[in-house]
Amino acid sequence: MSSAEPTPVIRVHAASFGYSERTVITGVDLVVERGEVVAVLGPNGSGKSTVVKGLLGLAETSRGTVDLFGTPREHLEERTRVGYVPQRHTLASTVSATVEEIVATGRVPRVPWWAPWRALAPEHRTAVREAIEVVGLGEQRTHEVSTLSGGQQRRVLIARALAAGPELFILDEPTAGVDVGNQRVLAAVLRRLVERGATLVVVTHELDALRDLVTRAVVVRDGAIAYDGPPSALDDLGHVHHHHDDELDHEPDPSLTGEIIAPRRRA
Repeated sequence: MSSAEPTPVIRVHAASFGYSERTVITGVDLVVERGEVVAVLGPNGSGKSTVVKGLLGLAETSRGTVDLFGTPREHLEERTRVGYVPQRHTLASTVSATVEEIVATGRVPRVPWWAPWRALAPEHRTAVREAIEVVGLGEQRTHEVSTLSGGQQRRVLIARALAAGPELFILDEPTAGVDVGNQRVLAAVLRRLVERGATLVVVTHELDALRDLVTRAVVVRDGAIAYDGPPSALDDLGHVHHHHDDELDHEPDPSLTGEIIAPRRRA
């Protein structure tokens, strides 16, 4: 008797996503298997950021279904299995916190609400420091985030998501707004996540920076998925976009300490 098929990390069926009474994208069918690196591409206003926000419950689902790890998204109990890195060029200049303190906020769903960083149990402090090492900021862990470059601040946000120990990372434009050198560093960081067993869904304009990492491309055009397949075929199909403009279909991202798909904190 053959073994059971593995449960996809993501399964979306006939879904429509949008904001308030405005539908941005319709008829979304998407299956992401464990270990895949899926790039979500498309021109401005196409709905590509709305697709990933629909996966997280940050965009309204007006029809269809979204399952994460075989469970309807709204019923997922282990919210820390999903890590989200929003589209954010830099952290606010008014944030007065060290790298370590920002990354520690990623442990919020796993610790009592009242526990400050310095009172965290050793297991949580270890998880925070390991996350900082993975993104290559070990030497900057006690630095104020406001003193870091834009590319380094992007890595802080990735470490913050990693600290919670997710299996699935959803990243919105992680390489946007940084120079080619920092794009390569960020690509190397994402490769480390994959080597640690993570599944990645990445909204991006800079496919070139991630081309060696991406295993599958999904192109969104005119409010629908126009292509889903190997990235090697994109050039021939004319689906690659090399501009770096900001996405127009996004709603404001949650604040730095905001909750994504309602993570639950321990009492």
